[in-house]
Amino acid sequence: MTKMNMTKVHNVFAILLLLALTPNALAGKRLDAELQPAQQALAAGDYKKAYVLYARHAAKNPLAQFTLGLFHREGWGRSADPVAACGWFDKAAHKDIPAAQQFFGDCLANGIGRAVDGKAAEAWYRKAAANGIAYALCSAGGLYVEGKVMDKDSRHGLELCVQAAQSDSPPAMLKLADYYRAGTDVPQDMAAARRWYKMAAERRVREAQYRLGVMLAEGQGGAPDLNAALFWLETAASEGYAPAYLPVATLYANAEVSPETGALKPEHLAKIYLWNNAAKASATDPVQLAEIDRIGSAVLSVMPESWRPDLDRKVAEHLARYAPIDPAGKR
Repeated sequence: MTKMNMTKVHNVFAILLLLALTPNALAGKRLDAELQPAQQALAAGDYKKAYVLYARHAAKNPLAQFTLGLFHREGWGRSADPVAACGWFDKAAHKDIPAAQQFFGDCLANGIGRAVDGKAAEAWYRKAAANGIAYALCSAGGLYVEGKVMDKDSRHGLELCVQAAQSDSPPAMLKLADYYRAGTDVPQDMAAARRWYKMAAERRVREAQYRLGVMLAEGQGGAPDLNAALFWLETAASEGYAPAYLPVATLYANAEVSPETGALKPEHLAKIYLWNNAAKASATDPVQLAEIDRIGSAVLSVMPESWRPDLDRKVAEHLARYAPIDPAGKR
């Protein structure tokens, strides 16, 4: 089992624990216990066996129904099937599985396998929020902010998202920051965007760490702070957030030189090489690739050749750890 696979499975288990928030916690424990063999198969990465085991209990076990929905939504061991996923979320939502209520709201808001129904979507989002899924309230808010399936009311929508964020929901913090940064559905407020990105970044949301780093580097929403920008961008990069790789390499390449030598510090050279090569492995944009080649040539002109084997090994280990997984669960 790879570390990336285990991370995904652990995230699934974290969602499954939301069953404890249902009105009947004792029943939840019983339903969870009978699914232990299925959960063990899922943890082992045996998607085929896990699916069969969950399906055995799907007639009566709403937790099994919800998990089968995840199989179809995420494409675990099969092609993703949003319509099938929404069918399972529908069943589990009616049996008071909070996360299923959130996802079924998404199905209704987007018209997946059924007609779009904004009012019903909001009702399910509010049920999920009442059962402990704080972000669902921001999902309800999004219906009003974006005005696609409900009458547009940006102020009311933002109030719902703020309520969710203030309930310590990192995804709601990220969503608020995105709204304020884009300025498409609400008046642009870069200072507010930066503030909400920081709150989400502090809660280990990688995209928020990246966005905050860019804003700090470019002085968006406040004064520039290159040290803080580098901290947040490298934090995101270290967790495998590929868009952060090149900005980190660039910031190190533009770091102050050593007063004693007039050159970049050795540790900075190593960091430039590491993150620039990580960026090279994932970049596809011609402009970015050209910049990566330029940085690579510059660092190789001054970095000792003897450093390369160890640094190449570290880059390979990092990329292997965070390599994407295909729908069959393989790299």
